[in-house]
Amino acid sequence: METTRQQKISRLIQKELGEMFQRQTQAMHGTLVSVSAVRISPDMSVCRAYISVFPSERSAEIVKNLNQNMRQIRYELGTRVRHQLRIIPELTFYVDDSLDYIEHIDNLLKQ
Repeated sequence: METTRQQKISRLIQKELGEMFQRQTQAMHGTLVSVSAVRISPDMSVCRAYISVFPSERSAEIVKNLNQNMRQIRYELGTRVRHQLRIIPELTFYVDDSLDYIEHIDNLLKQ
């Protein structure tokens, strides 16, 4: 169960990461990257961000790239939220494949 503070920080980080990724992926036509969920540890030091990518074939490649550039992303996030957070958490990105799972279940139900 997340505390209210964890929820507020998660929403803040999700919003800022989403804006950053939207601005960065405008040059990549045909690819949409969004932050579907953010989970933060109780001590606010570790943050797990779940990334949804359309088309989903490129999701592993994009998440790998994000994890390799984590320090730069963390620095940019820190400059954006420096007045709201004292410590910027360590970021880890994961693929959110819930849309693929929903599509798979729909296909099974239609058969």
